Amino acid sequence: MEKHKVIYSKRDIWFNLEYKNIKNINLRVKPDQSVHVSVPLSTPKDRVETFVLSKAPWIFQKIKGFDLTRPMQSGKKDYVSGETFKYLGRQYRLKIEETIKKEYVTMKPGYITIHVKKKDNKKRKQKLLNEWFRNRAHFIFQEVMNEVYPLVENIVKPKPLLEIKVMTKRWGSCLKSKNTVLLNYELIKAPKHCISYVTVHELTHFVHRNHDSKFYNLLTVLMPDWKERKAILDEKIIMFI
Repeated sequence: MEKHKVIYSKRDIWFNLEYKNIKNINLRVKPDQSVHVSVPLSTPKDRVETFVLSKAPWIFQKIKGFDLTRPMQSGKKDYVSGETFKYLGRQYRLKIEETIKKEYVTMKPGYITIHVKKKDNKKRKQKLLNEWFRNRAHFIFQEVMNEVYPLVENIVKPKPLLEIKVMTKRWGSCLKSKNTVLLNYELIKAPKHCISYVTVHELTHFVHRNHDSKFYNLLTVLMPDWKERKAILDEKIIMFI
């Protein structure tokens, strides 16, 4: 399965593309708002993109419908089955399952499951899920750093360290005196390509401290589509409320 993007009225549509032994092009939008397209094996890419663009109004309508029908996202959670949590840009429904053995958290397509000894122990469920998100954040953010650092390794040396913490006013920060990039824990809610944008943004500050023309010129060289990634981040992830 491949990840692709088309732009309709200045809005990005990311979709999963799968080539299959079928006769027609099929498109569906899942409750987690992900778009999936399956096409015959010999279908040219430009035909796929044209088809997705022709369905753009319907796609946005479906996504809006899922927005209206899913539970309200608020700071307070009861940690019960059916609640939704955002992870890497997608909504996942929560499942609570009782276990007599080790307590842990698992993830499958569309669902995050907390396996806990007492289903009504809210604090324990919250702790298990927060620990899982924190561990995933450390893993994903370091993976992103390893992926994007080669873009700047000739101008940013040595490789900066990575720290993660909850911040209320920014996605990330450049701590040049400590040779450290600081990323907001809440970024684990964002699509991975948006986390990459924030990381490259902070790495660019190792070269240019201020948000001046030199900074943005270098950022554009390093990541030509940074504006699109930033727009997705600003539009899809609710913060600072």
